[in-house]
Amino acid sequence: MQINDIDKGKEFDWGKTSEDYARYRDIYPQEFYDHILALGLCKDGQKVLDIGTGTGVLPRNMYRYGAVWTGTDIAENQIEQAKKLAAEAGMDISFFTSGAEDVSFPDGTFDVITACQCIWYLDHEKTSESFSRMLKKSGRFLILYMGWLPGEDAIAAKSEELILKYNPGWSGGGDTVHPVWVPDPYLKNFDIRSREEFRVDITFSRAAWHGRMRACRGVGASMSPETLEIWNREHMEMLESSAAESFIVKHYVSIAELEVKKEH
Repeated sequence: MQINDIDKGKEFDWGKTSEDYARYRDIYPQEFYDHILALGLCKDGQKVLDIGTGTGVLPRNMYRYGAVWTGTDIAENQIEQAKKLAAEAGMDISFFTSGAEDVSFPDGTFDVITACQCIWYLDHEKTSESFSRMLKKSGRFLILYMGWLPGEDAIAAKSEELILKYNPGWSGGGDTVHPVWVPDPYLKNFDIRSREEFRVDITFSRAAWHGRMRACRGVGASMSPETLEIWNREHMEMLESSAAESFIVKHYVSIAELEVKKEH
């Protein structure tokens, strides 16, 4: 994948991170899922389409609440991991490989569509139309995000410094608490029903944080094997000298709930 406004146009491939993604990206706290449930969404037989599902973190963690999930991702390796993990857990979730713009179901199929950590990668003019069409009347589109806070957390800041050392065009750093982006094209077909941001502390071991960072766009998805090997060594050396075996990294969650316009 290559997008001019992201990482100065450098190519990245989430499929290269699939094993790390499966092992280290399942880190959302219960508060994250509780907020979705408090909106009355993704439960009790509702049909939910998860766009950019990755290894199926959202469907797998919310499966027990009774929604019927379908997950799609552009990276075949991600979908393979999602299927494997769901099967191992005995979960009946439909996963298939597709770009978000090519996903097509009959009108009014879904109660909810979710896009977690992926809103930047979509063609919004196309997906605004297709998502609103595939949703039922008053259907909801959830834009979900969780990020670390390098301005408030020393370990997160040092990890970002090392990413930028070896991938200076990476544009994913320097995050602060702010509302998740709702691109303008969605406002043609959706009304914003609610928005919320809240802070969460996530506990990591050194190995888990190392894996989490390696699975990010600026590292495993875009560095060459040779550069990644060097980054791996330096990042672990940094953690061994700067962090206890178990430590907290400050994060925040940002969620936007959109509703299909009544006149649509």
